[in-house]
Amino acid sequence: MATDPTLSLEDFVAAAAPGSRLIGLDLGTKTIGLALSDLGRGIATPLETIRREKFTLDAARLLDICQTHKVGGMVIGLPLNMDGTEGPRVQATRAFSRNMAEKTDLPMTFWDERLSTAAVTRTLIEADRSRARRAELVDKMAAAYILQGFLDRLGYLQLSTSPRPRFAIHDDDPKD
Repeated sequence: MATDPTLSLEDFVAAAAPGSRLIGLDLGTKTIGLALSDLGRGIATPLETIRREKFTLDAARLLDICQTHKVGGMVIGLPLNMDGTEGPRVQATRAFSRNMAEKTDLPMTFWDERLSTAAVTRTLIEADRSRARRAELVDKMAAAYILQGFLDRLGYLQLSTSPRPRFAIHDDDPKD
């Protein structure tokens, strides 16, 4: 069995080009939802949904998007079972990442995607979107949900490891 090409969060951050965007992927059997981060890696935005064909065509489209948007790394949703175990969809996701690693040097990491589609679907229902509109949006919005979770964790880690600024309160009010 080939080795897993994905990196830990810390190694991924070190390997991703500074000042580049990250791309989030929600892999499905029929589609791949895509989302992009901003350059500051704070906000994820839904981008598009790729209709899956053959892997080589899917990979070519994905790499074209990565080049166009100057992507520095891929965050791939890992569809763990609710109890944290790995099922067939996880194996398919791992196979996808191994195959992508043969086509690109972009760093890749996994992010737990449990309930991402359910959360997005619930939001779209609450927004009173039609079934057809939900089907059109759900994959790329799930990718944004996955990527935003990663970005939030990344931001938290950066805050917890950076020195805290010191603030002084000056009372320069001349009335005193």
